[in-house]
Amino acid sequence: MGDLLIRPMTLDDVEDAERVSDEGFFELETRMRRVGDPAPEHRSAAHRRRWLERTSHLVRTDPGGCWAAEDGTGTVGMATSLRRETLWCLATYAVLPQRQGQGIGKPLLAAAMTHGQACTRAMLSASMDPRAARVYHQAGFALHPQMHFTGTLDRSVLPVIEKVREGSGGDVDLMDSLDRATRGAGHGVDHELMLREQRLLVSDTSTGSGYAYLDERGRVALLAASNRRTATRLLWAALAEGPDEVVLRHLTGANQWALDVGFAARLQLHQAGYLALRGMNPPAPYVHSGALL
Repeated sequence: MGDLLIRPMTLDDVEDAERVSDEGFFELETRMRRVGDPAPEHRSAAHRRRWLERTSHLVRTDPGGCWAAEDGTGTVGMATSLRRETLWCLATYAVLPQRQGQGIGKPLLAAAMTHGQACTRAMLSASMDPRAARVYHQAGFALHPQMHFTGTLDRSVLPVIEKVREGSGGDVDLMDSLDRATRGAGHGVDHELMLREQRLLVSDTSTGSGYAYLDERGRVALLAASNRRTATRLLWAALAEGPDEVVLRHLTGANQWALDVGFAARLQLHQAGYLALRGMNPPAPYVHSGALL
């Protein structure tokens, strides 16, 4: 297999990194699958395209935070991270299933974390894997359990929704100000990526402001607001605009307003994974994006 090399990721590495990530997450979902969960699947062609675009974006914007692990067999691990103002986020981190437990993951994560040494805050979305939870805890992260809703939306309970409009690139300054108030840093250049692929809803009134990105399936991908009332309005708007079969991820206990909406919409609540934080409390009112957080 040869000596292990941890080196900066380049754009030429992105496809190999996607393969490692896909295999790693497929094995994880298979191993952690609970009774009643859907069977794990490899990424679809559309999901793979979005993953490649997002990772290429991170390699361009944060070359110091993107790393590949390789030996004589090729790429065996990958990690991407981003630094926005004083916030560092781990986007993706994976090692080939057959190479786990061989001393690859620890130096790979350490390399990515050097990108955030000057940051006062850090966050990442962790799976249910107890091994990963231990690694992040030992790295100084506080683990906050995450919840998600699934189910068929009861449209008969939808309220009248007002003061929500389509957003655009002209809303970036507003969105960054909301990001700073909730998570301590704006998304900055990441809005360029999200605006290309996702629909944006905005509410901006004298009593509060907020925004929500909806993914290609019409599901909430990211939501931030200045208060719970505005966040609630945006979440109801997103549910009304989205599909009947709802998946609403990345909810923490700090966002009880989102639980109020989900239960009122007759959805089922589940628990899975952790929001791992260092130097900060769980953002609220806020539903993070998973990779770009």
